[in-house]
Amino acid sequence: MSTPPRGTPAPDPRRWRALSVCLAAGFMTLLDVSIVNVALPSIRDALGASESALQWVVSGYALSFGIVLVAAGRLGDARGRRSVFILGVAVFTAASLAAGLAPSAAWLVVARLVQGVGGGIINPQVSGLIQELFRGAERGRAFGRLGTTIGISTAIGPVLGGVLIALLGPEQGWRWVFLVNLPVGALAIALSLRYLGPARRRTSVGDLDPVGALLLGAGVVGVLWPLVSERWEGVDVVLLVGGLLLLGVFALWERRVDARGRTPMVRLSLFRRPGYASGALLALLYFSGFTGIFFVLTLFFQNGLGYTPLQAGLAITPFAVGSAASAAIGGRLVHRRGRQVVVTGLVVFVVGVVVTDLVLSASEGSARTGLLTAVPLLVAGLGSGLVISPNQTLTLAAVPVEQAGAAGGVLQTGQRLGTAAGVALVGALYFGAARGGDAAAGAAIGLRATIGLSALALVVGVVDLVRRRDGATDAGAARP
Repeated sequence: MSTPPRGTPAPDPRRWRALSVCLAAGFMTLLDVSIVNVALPSIRDALGASESALQWVVSGYALSFGIVLVAAGRLGDARGRRSVFILGVAVFTAASLAAGLAPSAAWLVVARLVQGVGGGIINPQVSGLIQELFRGAERGRAFGRLGTTIGISTAIGPVLGGVLIALLGPEQGWRWVFLVNLPVGALAIALSLRYLGPARRRTSVGDLDPVGALLLGAGVVGVLWPLVSERWEGVDVVLLVGGLLLLGVFALWERRVDARGRTPMVRLSLFRRPGYASGALLALLYFSGFTGIFFVLTLFFQNGLGYTPLQAGLAITPFAVGSAASAAIGGRLVHRRGRQVVVTGLVVFVVGVVVTDLVLSASEGSARTGLLTAVPLLVAGLGSGLVISPNQTLTLAAVPVEQAGAAGGVLQTGQRLGTAAGVALVGALYFGAARGGDAAAGAAIGLRATIGLSALALVVGVVDLVRRRDGATDAGAARP
């Protein structure tokens, strides 16, 4: 192992344990994205929830999660990541308790909104702490473990939800979908006090750019609200246009704050950092594509083939298993191969989804379709694991540590916007094609939309790779 340059602070000996604490909390927030879907019928029956309320149980979490990401990342940069991380875990855990004890659908919706706020506070601290605690090749491996965590949480969510409901019954099982977070949250708070270092930076509240936070939050709400709505109406178009305009005003405001010598919420110079703009665009496009796979296939397996929620969850598990397995490999390779890892992953992913589409068309609604798609979904998952974490490593590689939280928040906000837009597009295509009772046709057109969006991400990756002369610059950038 090479000796670090003189003047470089020694790495924190607790860094890997600190990472485990962060990943446990991140796992908890990501699990709640997918685990709740299989519980929706039980929630409907137990609380008499309307379709609109069920929609908000899912989309409300995504909405509030996305609103606070950048502001929470900036707060962690300024006030210390450990304290903000603990705050986020406490909010998320308390909201999980409220959701598990919910006496009504309205109570549950509010609890889910607060849960989303907690998740949005936690996640920028995780990426910021990785930037802060790790250097060089270790950073890639740390982000690789984060990618594995994402894959495992995605895989286990529908399965764990189905198991809890099967064991505890529909009346109590859905409550434990939320209550299962309590011991994880309590343990994460206790261990973070031991393994996460104390805050080193202090910034006055006036320097946190509250106007920028309000503009960005309102803009994100305007864009996300119509994307997560159950159906589009005239007001949704107005909100979307208004949200985009507010994001433009936010950019102008940040430029003005920076020009006056004060600290903006997001330094626009971030987008001139090597790899940041291209990586953020690639992430937005990729998340708009790959998340639609879970949406389309879960619906198809249940509505088209008559699978139970647990069977549907197991049928898409190969994708998440492949992603979890290859994320760790990608984390080790990215330091040497740079953007080549991401481009390779995108190619493998697209091939896997294309083959999945061909298998669905050839199986003609057979009950064995879930088994037949296992291998191509595994291949697609292996490709996905080589995209998400390596791209995050490369995108943040040249970002100064003091801006890591805000930069990670911007990156994750783009991912949330991409996810919402992709699911809205794929969902509309699926339901439009399946309206006549042909769920297979809906699944086919939905998968082809994900292929198209992922192909756009591949174009961005290839252009960036060519521009950097076979990725050598990226590989070097991963050695901050």
